[in-house]
Amino acid sequence: QVQLVESGGGLVQAGGSLRLSCAASRSIFSISTMGWYRQAPGKQREWVAVITSGGTTTYPDSVKGRFTISSDNAKNTVYLQMNSLRPEDTAVYYCNAFAVSGDWWGQGTQVTVSS
Repeated sequence: QVQLVESGGGLVQAGGSLRLSCAASRSIFSISTMGWYRQAPGKQREWVAVITSGGTTTYPDSVKGRFTISSDNAKNTVYLQMNSLRPEDTAVYYCNAFAVSGDWWGQGTQVTVSS
């Protein structure tokens, strides 16, 4: 079992930056992948960034070059650095942990980008 708590969301102007944090209740060292997803009103949840236990990162084209996912195993925390934010990045952002033993989600944090 893993509890995930996101933080760092807020209101920012287009072109600005935010850093989201996802604190896990236990070590993330053995978790296969940690990821960030987002869901805008009326839309399906979509993946934003994924990092594997080996440190490999993957991004969809919509955020590639603007978003960076990283992890600090000592702090059991995963981060999402978001730069050059656009109004279309507005959504609730969720942290996810996936392992052989389960699949867990945080409660989400709101990111709003004004034009």
